[in-house]
Amino acid sequence: MTSARYDVLGIGNAIVDVIARAEDEFLGRHGMNKGSMALIDEARAQAVYDVMGPAIEASGGSAANTIVGAASLGAKVAFIGKVKDDELGRTFAHDIRAAGVTFDTPPASEGAATARCYILVTPDGERTMNTDLGAAQDLHPNDIDEQAVADASITYLEGYLWDPPHAKAAFLKAAKIAHGAGRKVALTLSDAFCVGRYRGEFLGLIRDKTADIVFANESELLSLYETTDFDAAINKLQADAVLAVVTRSEKGCLVVSQQGNVAVPAAPISRMVDATGAGDLFAAGFLVGHARGFGHADAGKLGALAAAEVIQHIGARPEVSLKTLAQQAGLKI
Repeated sequence: MTSARYDVLGIGNAIVDVIARAEDEFLGRHGMNKGSMALIDEARAQAVYDVMGPAIEASGGSAANTIVGAASLGAKVAFIGKVKDDELGRTFAHDIRAAGVTFDTPPASEGAATARCYILVTPDGERTMNTDLGAAQDLHPNDIDEQAVADASITYLEGYLWDPPHAKAAFLKAAKIAHGAGRKVALTLSDAFCVGRYRGEFLGLIRDKTADIVFANESELLSLYETTDFDAAINKLQADAVLAVVTRSEKGCLVVSQQGNVAVPAAPISRMVDATGAGDLFAAGFLVGHARGFGHADAGKLGALAAAEVIQHIGARPEVSLKTLAQQAGLKI
């Protein structure tokens, strides 16, 4: 197997985030389930925007956030995702390239506008997302850069991309290319409601080894196995997955493998500001560590460090060099 041109290549929804603070009462009044991600149409998107408070715009999308985090750790990275050739699409492309990510997916010249996600952050730091997927849904198999996938140590997919059928086909194509080149494929389950929609298909991806590495948080894991018993779910996951990581907020994470499970504590923080991107940045750290040959515990520590940085400020992407933070923490990357 040839050496990898990229440590991690992400495939996901190319989205611009619009982030504002909100009270719990606001969520209830506007029919939003706190902590969830709801798919909305353009009319609902405009209605949400009209009632939101002052907002900041930042390029986002789950897998894109992960890839930007990996770049901040000094990794060689690429991203595949669809935008439209419009103002937000150009903003997304500029931002992700400026972060050190190779992004060559051709923009759409017609059709829906570039995707946007309206994120409401409550005082406890929890985020509630309303997403108009727009052009992101138009990712097709022919958008997959076969050489780039073959040249990546790990190809990483966000579960949110499992909604549009063409995008689903694009991921399966990428997974086949990656495995054909002797590379690994990682999957994040993304959201408990997403798991509810595609439980059988996600389990199929895990059990047939389409996914070599699986990321889930506690609620996604429990939804996957339709149980409230965490230990029982972990036992099932260990039987199904090659390698999995379950994040548990302030409890840290559990790395699950056939060889046994490794608990890794959360990294200390000064205060929780915004949970947006915590799972995305954890995945960035773990994937970079794994690609660089770290053991499970050290890869988990790198993930915890990246997640801790992003939850201490508004927005889903790092504000400082994660590579520098890792070196200061004694993690040699």
